[in-house]
Amino acid sequence: MMFFSTRDSEKKLFKASEVIKNGLASDGGLFVPDSIPSVSLNEISKLSNMSYAERAATILSMYLSDYTYEELLEDATNAYCEASFPEGAAPLKKVTDNVYSLELWKGPTAAFKDMALQIMPRLLSRALTKTGEKNTALILVATSGDTGKAALEGFKDAPNTKILVFYPVDGVSEMQRFQMITQEGDNVGVCAIRGNFDDAQTGVKAIFTDNDVRDKLAENGMRFSSANSINWGRLVPQIVYYIS
Repeated sequence: MMFFSTRDSEKKLFKASEVIKNGLASDGGLFVPDSIPSVSLNEISKLSNMSYAERAATILSMYLSDYTYEELLEDATNAYCEASFPEGAAPLKKVTDNVYSLELWKGPTAAFKDMALQIMPRLLSRALTKTGEKNTALILVATSGDTGKAALEGFKDAPNTKILVFYPVDGVSEMQRFQMITQEGDNVGVCAIRGNFDDAQTGVKAIFTDNDVRDKLAENGMRFSSANSINWGRLVPQIVYYIS
C-alpha cells in the first residue's frame, strides 16, 4: 500500500515508512492510502483464533506493506506485553447477556491512546532505519490531556527520538498535567500554551510547515515527526482494536 497527500493534485506516492517518519506531508496535507483493504469473513474467523499481537501484526501488514510480518509481530508482542497491559490488550468485558464493553484504558497511563502509542515509537524507529534517516526525530504533539502523557510514556528514552508536548494551560485536568510534568525520560519536554487545544494543534501544524524551522533543525541533526492521530503509525494500531 502507498500513500499520498490530500493537498497534492499529482498524488505523489509514499511508502508507509516514509509516511510514519514524516507524520504530516510537507505541503501541510494529510497522508491518505491509495486504497482501502477489505477483510473477508473467512479472514475474520482466522483472526479470532489469534493472540492480540498476532492479530495486530496481521492487520498492520495490510497497511504497512514495506514492513515485514515478523517485524510487526515483534513490535506488537513487545508493545502489548503483560508488563504494560496486565489484563491483556483491549479486554472485552461482559456487561449483560448481549452487551460487552471493550476496555481500552488498561494500559500504563490509563488512557485508550496507550493502545497506539505503545507500538508507534517502535514503528517509527523502524521507519527511520528503513528510510536511511540519520537525523534524530523530534516528535511534536498537541494534546488536550491524555494523548500527551501516553505519547511521553511511549517515547521516553526511545532511541533516535525526542518528544515535545504542547498543552493548553487551562485545558487539561490537574491529574493529566501532573502526569505530563512529572514524566521521566531524558528525551522528553512539555510546554503549556495560552489558548485551547485547537490553538495548540494549529501551532504545531504551522511549525511543521515552516521551512526555516526545518532547515534550522536539519543543521542541528534533527527532523520533525508527529505522534498525533494524523500519523499512520498511530492511526493503524487504532484500527486494529475495532477489527479485533
